[in-house]
Amino acid sequence: MSDRRERPPWLPPRWFIHLFWRGHRALYRLTRGRTGLWSPGPDSYGVLRLTAVGRRTGRRRSVMLAYLVDGSDLVTLAMNGWGAPEPAWWLNLQAHPGAAVELSGGRGRVLRHRVRARAATGEERERLWDRWRAVDKGLDGHASRRPGATAVVVLEPVAVPPT
Repeated sequence: MSDRRERPPWLPPRWFIHLFWRGHRALYRLTRGRTGLWSPGPDSYGVLRLTAVGRRTGRRRSVMLAYLVDGSDLVTLAMNGWGAPEPAWWLNLQAHPGAAVELSGGRGRVLRHRVRARAATGEERERLWDRWRAVDKGLDGHASRRPGATAVVVLEPVAVPPT
C-alpha cells in the first residue's frame, strides 16, 4: 500500500461545466420540455428540472439536476459541478424548501410535481451516498475536490389539495 494520495478523476474546466448546464437549460426551454429530461435507469441517473424561489430575489430560478429515485422521493447531490461553493439552488432550497420539479413522462411528456427539500443525514445519507456511488464510480474522487461534505438532497413529494 502506498502513501501517495490518489488524484481525483479528471473534470473539464469549470467554465465548460457551467456552459454545458446553461446550454442544457436552453435546449429544454427551446424544445418546450420535449428534450433534456430523462428517467434514471438501474445503473444510471436521470435528469430533472427543479424550480425554486431565490433566497435574495424571491424570483423563480430553474436548474437541471441529476437524480435518483428512492421510493417516492427524488435524490440529488448539491455538488455545484464539484466546485467548492455550495450551489445557489441548494442555498435557495435551504431558505425556501418548497419547490417544483419537472420529470420525463416519456415520449416528450413532462410530469410536474411539488416537492419539499431537505438534507439527508446519518444512516440515510450514507445509504443514499452508496446508491450514488454505484451509479458514479468516481463519486468519492470528485467529492474530494470540495472542502466539505457534499449535501445529499432529498426532494419529498408534497400532496396538492384538490381544487
